Amino acid sequence: MPCRGVRGATTLQQNDREEILSATRQLLALMLRQNGIQTCDLASAFFSTTPDINAEFPALAARQLGLLDVPLLCGHEMTVPGGLPMCIRILLHWNTDKAQSEIHHVYEREAKRLRPDIGSLPPVDLEELEAWIQEQMEKQ
Repeated sequence: MPCRGVRGATTLQQNDREEILSATRQLLALMLRQNGIQTCDLASAFFSTTPDINAEFPALAARQLGLLDVPLLCGHEMTVPGGLPMCIRILLHWNTDKAQSEIHHVYEREAKRLRPDIGSLPPVDLEELEAWIQEQMEKQ
């Protein structure tokens, strides 16, 4: 079975622990749900932040969602002039038979401008998404 990459990114308003965890949980939940990913099929996940984010490890949000057996790693993005600030990125390594062209990459908030070629996804019902997140966290 091949291993595919699933990308996602979001932005924050401020370098705040709770905002980092909330935004990362939402992004990760969207990535899992839009691709039909079962956590047992994840090989690993890499989380990166721009250097202006350091109040919490975004990988903690994955643990909160139940990714307890998945190897996780955090790091900082390169500082590039004109780069998007206050940005969290995720790269999931997913064992799946799906073709790379079938993968749905998720870019939320200001991070949508990183990949304008992907187009816009339908609006997200944040209340429903938060309910799903709570359900996942209660399973732990």
